[in-house]
Amino acid sequence: MDDDLDRLAQLYGIATAYDSEQGETVIVSDDTKRGLLCAMGVAADTPQGIAQALRVGLPVADKEEIIAVRPCFVPEWLQEGRCWGISCQLYSLHSERSQGIGDFEDLARLCEFGATLGADFVGTNPLHALFTADPERASPYSPSSRRFLNPLYIALDPLSVPIAPQRQRIDYTEAWRQKKKVLELLFAKREAADPGFIRFQEQQDDALFAFATFEALSEAMVAEGHGSGWHQWPEAYRDCRSSAVRDYCEAHRERVEFHAWMQWLAASQLEQAQQRARAAGMRIGLYLDLAVGVAPDGMETWWDPDLVVGGARIGAPPDLFNSGGQDWGLAPLSPAVLEERNLEPFARDLEASMRHAGAIRIDHAMALQRLFWIPGDARPAGGGYVQYPFERMLAKLAEVSLRSNAMVIGEDLGTVPNGFRERMREAQVQSYRLMLFERDARGSYLPPEAYPSEALACLATHDLPPLAGWWTGHDIQLRHRAGLIDDALAERSRQERVEEREGLVAALGAARLLSQADAAVAKRSESVPPNVVSAVHVFLARTPARLMLAQLEDLVGETEQTNLPGTDREHANWRRVLGPSLEELASLPLLQMVAAAIAQERPRTQ
Repeated sequence: MDDDLDRLAQLYGIATAYDSEQGETVIVSDDTKRGLLCAMGVAADTPQGIAQALRVGLPVADKEEIIAVRPCFVPEWLQEGRCWGISCQLYSLHSERSQGIGDFEDLARLCEFGATLGADFVGTNPLHALFTADPERASPYSPSSRRFLNPLYIALDPLSVPIAPQRQRIDYTEAWRQKKKVLELLFAKREAADPGFIRFQEQQDDALFAFATFEALSEAMVAEGHGSGWHQWPEAYRDCRSSAVRDYCEAHRERVEFHAWMQWLAASQLEQAQQRARAAGMRIGLYLDLAVGVAPDGMETWWDPDLVVGGARIGAPPDLFNSGGQDWGLAPLSPAVLEERNLEPFARDLEASMRHAGAIRIDHAMALQRLFWIPGDARPAGGGYVQYPFERMLAKLAEVSLRSNAMVIGEDLGTVPNGFRERMREAQVQSYRLMLFERDARGSYLPPEAYPSEALACLATHDLPPLAGWWTGHDIQLRHRAGLIDDALAERSRQERVEEREGLVAALGAARLLSQADAAVAKRSESVPPNVVSAVHVFLARTPARLMLAQLEDLVGETEQTNLPGTDREHANWRRVLGPSLEELASLPLLQMVAAAIAQERPRTQ
């Protein structure tokens, strides 16, 4: 029985064991294998069902031949060169003209400002469409659709609209209420046959109409007391091709068109932001983020339910940072359907992200090879890995990258399969190297020369604290307060942080970026000294990595992290407003000092 279950699991691409982040072999339980098979539609809950499935013998993930994969796009000037950029959370930007949330005009202006500093790109959080009917569903990594954009980022002032004041924390509901009201007025006054909008509609496939229909229906459903996602809608509306949905579209054509029109505005403004970045001197421009999956109750799963596996969720196994594993609540794509469709759905998502970008970051890039699925009501630790057609997905990624002239950065953190980074390097997918994680077996920080050239080097990510918060251990306090760690672990973490901080100072001293006197002062300092902030960024700038990224939060001295994994509203995730305004950035001594130091190490002329 167990042998048959293992054979069936392997036939469908389910790993019966995997290596943990610590290098230990984890045996996947029979319950997990059955749960994942059942999620795939395989009757594996009885011996008879398993035997019948084996007799049918239709594998979901077959053995791959060695496919010749062309390398992804890398600009000729960057083949042997290096450059740097700035990352931001777009919603957190504010200026004298933005309305309650950062927008595409703020993004364009940040690009123009960054270009004056010598930066070649600006990276953002994912800009995917979320749920406008429920604006508080704010995580950019849980989108309704990865093919469309969040209309909250539409800038209104180019359209001659009054400006509202900015808040300390983003009130998404109020920001969208005000912005939607103005957009509705503009839509009502629009030219009925705007040639730009007509061209935009002609360039799209059926997905635009489906998305606009979903958004209009979601509004109506919420107004009637239902949820924004289709799982909570009346049965008649859960099938996007039902007569009830058709009748709704007929009766509300203008509202459906309104949501399509907003997509045109958003896409036009994002395109202009990229054009302005390049015109200002940036050689890459926008560096956009592709989320690893979509919400199970969003537009993508409503429009194309066969493409996803509804009985499972994406997550991550237990590791050093999350002893219980992680449940991201995202719907996994079906490997079988992806292969049946020649990976075209994957290509469409890539094309949408690359259309107005010089580079994209693929969140959790290991998804090209395998994803950790959690079946049914299981906890994350009860999940297992499911194989994807790695070589074919790499080939498709390279094809779209070359066609779009867009670089690819793969976020390869966490539990990484053996050989994965090497294969990605061959395909010219730039590795994602965080200084805080780049250490040797003894825990010492690796020197700059140890970084690979095919990489993006940076200090941390949105899920980790900025340098100022890390230095003081503020993140440990937050995790303790949120109940993510107990008293004993919090105390041990504080002690370890002191050692990590001393190790960082030692690494900067070894790289001759801090004098002995400055290092001694830094070790005693309760807050991170400005010269340490500068030294850390110069350390990263000196690596051979083609790309180097400075977080805007570090450049302005923020302490709070963008997202505290394992929490929702407890930490105001995805809701924090950057301290200084865009207009104030040019006068910040820390930002100017660090940017000048980076630019000296990575001049645009190289």
